[in-house]
Amino acid sequence: MELSTLDYSLIIGFFAIVLVIGIVVSKKSGKNTSEYFLSGRSMPWWLLGFSMVATTFSTDTPNLVTDLVRSDGVSGNWVWWAFLLTGLLTVFVYAKLWRKSDVSTDMEFYDLRYGGKPAHFLRGFRSVYLGVIFNVMAMAAVNLAAIKIGQVMLGLSPIETVLIGGTITVIFSAIGGFRGVVYTDFVLFFVAIIGAVGAAYYLVNLPEVGGVSNLIVHENVADKISILPDFSDTEALIGILIIPLAVQWWSSWYPGGEPGGGGYIAQRMLAAKNENHAIGATFFFNILHYALRPWPWILVALASLIIYPDIASIQEAFPNVEQSKLGNDLAYSAMLTKLPSGLLGIVLASLGAAYMSTISTHLNWGSSYVVNDFYKQQVNKNASERELVNVGRITTVVLMILSTIMALYLTNAKQLFDIIIMFGAGTGLIFILRWFWWRINAWSEISAMFSSGIISLILTFSSIGKHLFDHTNNAGEQVEGLMDSWVRFPMIVLITSLVWIVVTFLTPRESKATLNRFYQRTQPGGPGWKKVLAEAASDGIALEEGDKKWSVPSGVLAMVLGTILVYGCMFATGNWIYGNYPLAAGLTVGAGVAGLLLARVWNKMKDNIL
Repeated sequence: MELSTLDYSLIIGFFAIVLVIGIVVSKKSGKNTSEYFLSGRSMPWWLLGFSMVATTFSTDTPNLVTDLVRSDGVSGNWVWWAFLLTGLLTVFVYAKLWRKSDVSTDMEFYDLRYGGKPAHFLRGFRSVYLGVIFNVMAMAAVNLAAIKIGQVMLGLSPIETVLIGGTITVIFSAIGGFRGVVYTDFVLFFVAIIGAVGAAYYLVNLPEVGGVSNLIVHENVADKISILPDFSDTEALIGILIIPLAVQWWSSWYPGGEPGGGGYIAQRMLAAKNENHAIGATFFFNILHYALRPWPWILVALASLIIYPDIASIQEAFPNVEQSKLGNDLAYSAMLTKLPSGLLGIVLASLGAAYMSTISTHLNWGSSYVVNDFYKQQVNKNASERELVNVGRITTVVLMILSTIMALYLTNAKQLFDIIIMFGAGTGLIFILRWFWWRINAWSEISAMFSSGIISLILTFSSIGKHLFDHTNNAGEQVEGLMDSWVRFPMIVLITSLVWIVVTFLTPRESKATLNRFYQRTQPGGPGWKKVLAEAASDGIALEEGDKKWSVPSGVLAMVLGTILVYGCMFATGNWIYGNYPLAAGLTVGAGVAGLLLARVWNKMKDNIL
């Protein structure tokens, strides 16, 4: 594939703008760790909202969506669409609490909520566990997608791709800090969305595809377009829809979809001007992330089934692609090679934008954990602000190198998605309840974290797991176990939950001083704190501010209405595209009604509830 002068000009111009922004803000970002990691807590909701959307629009995201659509149809996306429930719970319940906590990272939360050596250990260990290990895995998936794009579209080797993209991104991230990330995310979002929509429109209208009307009736596509799985296929229904909606969204930790908020989403909430800006940012993000943005990728994935109906056809068209990198996710990059000059440059710039946005966010977020929650707490408590910023910059480079090395050994993004989901299974309920149940302690989280990982390893990779569940052997043959494969995830959740609940009651409660301090700072409210409030009152300590009602019931109602609104928009968009106009109109009206009801509930929450 040959790039024109126009294509090169668009790509180079884009990268130049990004680097200029990073250089301009570098002086202010390097003043102290608050500026470097949180921009002085002065960010408006709209800028943070665009940043969240841009961050989750990565090079691996369209590849993952393509893999899911080609394997399980459009309905396969419920494995990540279900996280909308988590996102809206964060919007209407947890965003306010995170901003009130006034911590620098969500790891610092552990020293606020818990006390003593267990809390100190949990903060330090989890900062490395998430900020380095899981963070490197997430970035490796992004780098893998970049490698595939580089091989298919530019003929670059894996090493050449990661050296070019990684070097530019790590320089920008190291000097610009969080402020540079957020400012450039605003630019990156528009470049990325223009590229995605433009590519989808052109590729769906290729002569071989013939437009949307011909696409959706094509024999390779017709059984893939349904937004809901086939209800007559019990295993698909349970695995694709029921497990994600009934169990996965609240029980599993995943970057960007953490139950109760966390990670780089929490980082942006903590950087907001105030609680209302934190709430506005997360709501704006969830609407764009789930309702509208997936459809350009889905359309390209469906079109790819006509032009590249199987992996063998992709391999035939691109014989230079390494065997270890072949997979359904490669179809997205393969389709992009058919774009004309000019649009090709915009799309490549948009993919570069997506790559830089996600990687720079993960680098800044991961280094914030290493600096604030490990180095400053475990290595040098008296470190100066300059030293901490320098450690953050060094950590940024190290994280990039580790993720690059890991990417070279991966095959597809879904591998890491499944591993991360499985390793976080059963921990999510703690992240939801720890704000509202005083009895949860540091040992609850420690036991959940370790038991989830150990149980996942046993049931997924050991001979025990292979004996228990259906699986594919080394020859690619389906082997029948004692139970269906979909049972594995809820079993991990159940065992992990039982472990941490038992440990909670077998270990000492947190001290009165710790619980009082947490309640005074965050004002979580609810029946789960009655015992603490009563004990404080008997000691002559007033913990509650004012006499307003507990906001969680209204927050849950807002979450339900928000879910109807966003899923209604998502379903409506799909049906407008498919040409199912009566159904699309009905869904649009339903989404509008949900939006009006949500506005009423939200106004009451702001005016009358704590």
